[in-house]
Amino acid sequence: MRRPRGEPGSRAPRPTEGATCAGPGESCFPSDGPLVCALERERRFRLPPKPPPPLQPVLRGGQRLEAALSCPRFLRHPQQHLIRSLAGARPEELTPHVMVLLAQHLARHRLREPQLLEAIAHFLVVQEAQLNSKVVQKLVLPFGRLNYLPLEQQFMPCLERILAREAGMAPLATVNILMSLCQLRCLPFRALHFVFSPGFINHISGTPHALIVRRYLSLLDTAVELELPGYRGPRLPRRQQVPIFPQPLITDRARCKYSHKDIVAEGLRQLLGEEKYRQDLTVPPGYCTDFLLCVSSSGSVLPVRTQDPFLPYPPRSCPQGQAASQPTTRDPAQRVVLMLRERWHFCRDGRVLLGSRALRERHLGLMGYQLLPLPFEELESQRGLPQLKSYLRQKLQALGLRWGPEGG
Repeated sequence: MRRPRGEPGSRAPRPTEGATCAGPGESCFPSDGPLVCALERERRFRLPPKPPPPLQPVLRGGQRLEAALSCPRFLRHPQQHLIRSLAGARPEELTPHVMVLLAQHLARHRLREPQLLEAIAHFLVVQEAQLNSKVVQKLVLPFGRLNYLPLEQQFMPCLERILAREAGMAPLATVNILMSLCQLRCLPFRALHFVFSPGFINHISGTPHALIVRRYLSLLDTAVELELPGYRGPRLPRRQQVPIFPQPLITDRARCKYSHKDIVAEGLRQLLGEEKYRQDLTVPPGYCTDFLLCVSSSGSVLPVRTQDPFLPYPPRSCPQGQAASQPTTRDPAQRVVLMLRERWHFCRDGRVLLGSRALRERHLGLMGYQLLPLPFEELESQRGLPQLKSYLRQKLQALGLRWGPEGG
């Protein structure tokens, strides 16, 4: 039975005015009562006040640059902050450690920032006498990775002198420096003579990093074959050569769920048929291709299983005096390589290919493969498989390719 309004027991009494109410299941006490005051005094006695935070030292120049580069959340800061920190540093504050941090930061995050890269190049030239090859390999890394040849005129002469001085002391560092220069198409003949010498090759054979050095030397030998027709020095013996990049690169494997490779493969399957393309095929001397087609002289796309999918390597000899930059292979069936250019294949600005990607495309072209780049902007603009198939059809037809019953 409902109680009349105002009868005792109709509702819980209100807490006293000014009381402090705790959570459910706890009592409420007046905030100025003796019990609360006593507890507050006890708390202050047992827990002394926190000391004030120490004054942060004023960071200048190189210190500010190092602090910024060491911050795990630095990516949130604009690059202009790095430039200002570098500009405010005195020369003596720019130590090898600070400049290596800067070089690693640019390379890791694909930041093709000319002012910062030029500063690294200038530092390398000015500090040449104090730098060993293990430090130099880290300073040179972003130039090859970011496909950036500095304007500093002494950059290459300086590296050649360092390589001549240090080559025998740190084999892996020496080859790493040459790899960066290979991406920039700036290979010094004298250093190549040294790393292809029997003494250097025998020296690295028993080391823990022998396989990686042989892989790099194989790539350097490929660059000599394709890009340096005037080189007459020693070469890597055939028995020492290994495939350069026998599988997709680590970054592609790590980002496979963001790649357009699967949908492009399905588009090609529906457009051409499974027998008329190969995916992830490694061609000599060891470059992994995204998609490879065999095409007759009339433009018909041929079944790959009935053709030798590789072009001969080394390419067939050039006529005397002909530049090696002209593809020399003559074969009844042309090979077309579809190159996915994903967003992470570019520097952060999205316009310049990373050095390793540009090198692969350059070498495949020099070996005689016809390249069909598929840029990420175009792939991302396709809405669904039917639109992608139409896009691929237009790309292939623009090359003069045909397929189906009339295409053979």
